[in-house]
Amino acid sequence: MRKLKFPTAQTILIIIAIIVALLTWLIPAGKFDSLSYNPKSKTFIKTSLEETVELPATQETLENLNIKIPLNKFTNGDIYKPIGIPNTYKKLESKPQGLSELVQAPVKGIIAASDIIFLILIIGGLIGIMNLTGAFDAGISWMAKLLKGREYILIILVTTLIAAGGTTFGLAEETMAFYPILIPVFLAAKYDAMVGLSCIFLGSGVGSMCSTTNPFSTIIASDAAGINWTTGLNNRIIMLTVCLVITIIYILQYAKRVKADPSKSLIYDQKEELEVLFGVHAMNTSTTFTHRLILITVVFSLCFVVMIIGVSFLDWWFVEMTATFLVGAIIIGFIAKINESVFVETFAKGAAELLSVAFIVGIARGVTILMEDGLISDTILYHASTITEGLNKGVFTNFMLFIYGGLSFFMPSSSGMAVLTMPIMSPLADTVNIGRETIVDTYNYGMGLFYLINPTGLILAALAIVRIGFNKWLKFIVPLVLILLITTMALLTISVY
Repeated sequence: MRKLKFPTAQTILIIIAIIVALLTWLIPAGKFDSLSYNPKSKTFIKTSLEETVELPATQETLENLNIKIPLNKFTNGDIYKPIGIPNTYKKLESKPQGLSELVQAPVKGIIAASDIIFLILIIGGLIGIMNLTGAFDAGISWMAKLLKGREYILIILVTTLIAAGGTTFGLAEETMAFYPILIPVFLAAKYDAMVGLSCIFLGSGVGSMCSTTNPFSTIIASDAAGINWTTGLNNRIIMLTVCLVITIIYILQYAKRVKADPSKSLIYDQKEELEVLFGVHAMNTSTTFTHRLILITVVFSLCFVVMIIGVSFLDWWFVEMTATFLVGAIIIGFIAKINESVFVETFAKGAAELLSVAFIVGIARGVTILMEDGLISDTILYHASTITEGLNKGVFTNFMLFIYGGLSFFMPSSSGMAVLTMPIMSPLADTVNIGRETIVDTYNYGMGLFYLINPTGLILAALAIVRIGFNKWLKFIVPLVLILLITTMALLTISVY
């Protein structure tokens, strides 16, 4: 009898899409009204499925709508997405998603996610050019000699730096560029690909989960809750420190076992396949790190530096980030004196290597579109907001943690979740006499913990790059998720007493 093989990421997402389509037949449709600010007319736009109304942009308008947010949060651009209006939930005529909508969802998702898809493809092209120059081989060889006997430093450094990006500006989708670059470094250091994957993904995940200055989660959620983002900052810094230390220790223990005995690796059966995939077998360790290769590596590294500066300070997003990597590839091509036709062919092959990953991102977005079109997300949010009445504040806080974890399956976008749920959820804190910053924390931690295993998030795309099955990732990550969950619940409970 043939052993059943765990399905691919694409198949998992298609199964999830089918389940979501079925849910639209079972869960009643409903919608909250939304409010957005129009900077051109300097008015509010109140939108419902029945009508769109223009309202004066005043504090009185916000108070009449029971929205406890200062007017300047809208007028200065802090809240730039439509927010949910409390107490406006309405049941609507059901909009079940049938076979036609199900088939169209992945296509719509690919179109909707075209910005991140092009970023991934351009990064793939850049990686192809870098591999052609030999700069990776020389750089990895140099680093392996530098860290010989102290490879654990690589784990601590990579996880901490990526967590710093996650907590400050929400480094997440951008990490897709790091997997093809850093996985060979970890393999050369005699670890397995799971170690490299976990350093990058968990660094980003834990950093984003314990966001301190991240404008796409903590700041926008605090604004939508009507509080200053610095409220509760000390608690989030403590949580970040504790969770990051736990995560690094967990990775180090696994890495130590694998290094001492490679057969202890959860992906030992893929060892040779992954070494071939990432070019470790063919790596020329005798390649000299010449001045030209050093310059190429510097230009390559500067692409990421420029990207981080642009996102953090210049209001850049996917178009600008993608253009940065494209320009970087062209500059590297000139420095390496690559023939024009060879450059185009190599760039295209590099992009093709990540095409399956790009499709995964698109299919995942398609699942979200099914939920939106089926009008079930707001129904789930409405019922989630009503089942916390009368709870003890410690129980309430942890209940909210689980609610946000569950909601993040249906709304994986951190900024989208913040503006839709905070005006509705944050007033619940007032009913149990706790600060609204606690709701912001439960939103961050709930989304962050589930992000580590959420198939509608980025994990399946990351696994596709590294060619590791979701089942093997779950075997690796579930013990850590449980440890982080218990830690989070304990620290949240302490914070409200």
